[in-house]
Parts: sequence; structure tokens; C-alpha cells
Amino acid sequence: MTKTFWLLGVFVLWLPLASGAAPRVLVLGDSLSAAYGIPLEAGWVHLLQERIRSRDLPHVVVNASVSGETARGGRERLPELLARHDPQLVLIELGGNDGLRGLAPAKLREHLSSMVALTQQAEAQPVLFAMRIPSNYGPAYTEAFRASFQTVADAHEVPIVPFLLTPIAEDRAAFQDDGIHPTAAAQPRILDFVWPYLEPLLHASKREAGRK
Repeated sequence: MTKTFWLLGVFVLWLPLASGAAPRVLVLGDSLSAAYGIPLEAGWVHLLQERIRSRDLPHVVVNASVSGETARGGRERLPELLARHDPQLVLIELGGNDGLRGLAPAKLREHLSSMVALTQQAEAQPVLFAMRIPSNYGPAYTEAFRASFQTVADAHEVPIVPFLLTPIAEDRAAFQDDGIHPTAAAQPRILDFVWPYLEPLLHASKREAGRK
């Protein structure tokens, strides 16, 4: 049975495997990945671990997501997380809070690029998650923000996953009362949306881990 342990604000979903043999997936995200407002076990990241187990993949998911986290905050925390967990994959789901605060797109790209570079220097595979913000921030800023993620992904030649909320964006019932955070019932739809992007990377990292 999967067990969840907390360590300095990071929860690790352990599988019944020898820990030294299991490749790790580090999730560095904000409230969308930290299961804000719902049970931890209902979040898409926990469901990702369950999906991984059901596919007989050996990966252990380490969720370092923090509600309210910014790209700068993730950048500052990442070196220690890389050193502690030695992941094969790093899922970077950050930037939404930066956009909501009106951070300059150039500064956002700087933080994202730094996280990608740090991950690559640690010989791990970065995976960037695209983010969106409401259109009431104005068309110029909204578009510049949206384009920043693809720009960074292209510059570093790393995989990018479309915005997490794409499959539920038009379904008001899929959101909590704040209209921002998905309900527990919506989390499987989010996982189903991102899984096709992550599954090939999981298999590739499994092969890479086996060669080490």
C-alpha cells in the first residue's frame, strides 16, 4: 500500500520498492499541484503515483509543491531539492502566481530558464508546464505571459505540458468556490490530460536509471 510521509514541507509517496533502485520524479509546483482545498490523496500528483504503480513503473514521486509558490521561490528551493532527492525527472509547474502578481514576462522567463538549467546541470530531465492567467490582465500582458513558457521550452529544448486546467476550463462545476482551484472530482481528468505527455518520459527515465 502506498504511504505518504512529510519531510520539511515535502511529501513523498513511497512505493514498496527498494528506495535505492527507484528513479524519482520531483514535482515543483504551486497550489494546483499541492492539492489546495482537497485531501492530499485526491490531488493529481498523488494520483500520478497511483497511475505509475498501476503501470508497473518503478518511479517514486516527490511532491515539493507549495501553495502560493512563485517561480522565484521555486528557483531558490530547487538546488537543495535536487541534492536531496537526485531525481530523474523534474516537473516545473510554476509561474501562475507570478502572472497574477503582474511580474514582468522577462523576469518570469529568467526564473524558469534558471530552473531548467539547474535541473539539466543535475543530469535530470526538466519538464515545463505551461500556465495561463485570466484575460482581464489585458491582451498584451496575457499573451506575453502565455508565450514565455514556450519560449523557454524552445530555448532549452525541453518538453512542455499544456496548461493543467485545459480539460476543465469551461466546466464551472470542476472548480472549488474560489473559481480557481479544481475540486477533488476534477483531479482524475487533470491526470488523464497530462499522462500522455509524461508517460514516454517516465519510460525513458526508467531506461536511463537502469543504465546507471
